[in-house]
Amino acid sequence: MNTSDIYQRYQRQISLREIGEAGQQKLSLAKVLVIGAGGLGCPALQYLAAAGVGTLGIVDYDIVDISNLHRQILYSVDDIGKPKAEIAANKVKTLNPEIEVQTFIMKLDNQNAFHIIAGFDLVLDGTDNFASRYLINDACVLLKKPLVYGAVLRFEGQVGVFNLADKVTGRSANYRDLFPEPPDPDSVLSCNKAGVLGVVPGIIGMLQATEAIKIIAGVNEVLCNQIVNYNMLSNEFYKFNISPTEESINLIPKSETEFLKFDYDWFCNRHNANDEIAAEELDVLISNGKIRIIDVREKNELPLVNEFSHSQIPFSSIESIISSIDSSDTIVVFCQTGSRSAKTVKFLRAEISGCKAFSLSGGILAWKKLHQIISN
Repeated sequence: MNTSDIYQRYQRQISLREIGEAGQQKLSLAKVLVIGAGGLGCPALQYLAAAGVGTLGIVDYDIVDISNLHRQILYSVDDIGKPKAEIAANKVKTLNPEIEVQTFIMKLDNQNAFHIIAGFDLVLDGTDNFASRYLINDACVLLKKPLVYGAVLRFEGQVGVFNLADKVTGRSANYRDLFPEPPDPDSVLSCNKAGVLGVVPGIIGMLQATEAIKIIAGVNEVLCNQIVNYNMLSNEFYKFNISPTEESINLIPKSETEFLKFDYDWFCNRHNANDEIAAEELDVLISNGKIRIIDVREKNELPLVNEFSHSQIPFSSIESIISSIDSSDTIVVFCQTGSRSAKTVKFLRAEISGCKAFSLSGGILAWKKLHQIISN
């Protein structure tokens, strides 16, 4: 496409003083990763492509289902059963053949997130579950990538911008400032269960694209450290600020190595609902810090444990520590094989409201075996 054609395509956009030719050039050089080609990703991809974002990345491992079609407007009945990322890429390339589109037909996890996100300037989160949101947030913080967040449910939606420094204070909030810890999975409604009106993700996805375009083009008014909530039933928008905190940064893995070890699915699902954790999950908690480990075996029981810090309080004396436990503490209890620790956890949870205590499944013998410290 020659210069004249480019100008004609984007003329209405270039005419805006806040965008201009310089802003359009920035858009053409930008690389934006859209994670999730569903209800949020579909409208965002269309408008980013139409705006002339030079490179779009699409991450999605799902296939098109008939239940998607009321809100995921890039797809038709002919696309049912086909990979969303592939179909979405073809559609936006048809809309704007001049852009480059990269597809990643895979589930984003902590083993591939760093490699994928590192190749882009900005990330747009179109996912629909807490594990993915925490993973994407943490990777963006570690890689210093701005993150445009969106979420929808029933007749409401939210959009905001994380990990982008405020021009006045120089500080940036992240997703963990909004949700320091994931909610109990049993209390969380999803679009599958509660439903969503199809136009709501369309509106929020377009707002996400808007924020991405403003960030790239250098428009001053961006939802930095802010969330906008839209309620379609009342037709109301309201905005609130997110305060950056040191506490949220301390919750994020400190390095790529720690990030690779962190189990986000377990973090957002299993540890809220179950009484037990596996030996591998204990390693994750130890590496992430902020954990209290208690050995409830009697003194001098073997095997001895000197591989990680812990306190020894026999099961018979567990009542003596009740007053020292805060409901915000994460506690892992172990014994020889897991029997006494399971009883301890039930006792602690009954005595302390909201207590986050877990029993090491299989006991210290399972942990030692995992690390090949003892054999069969």
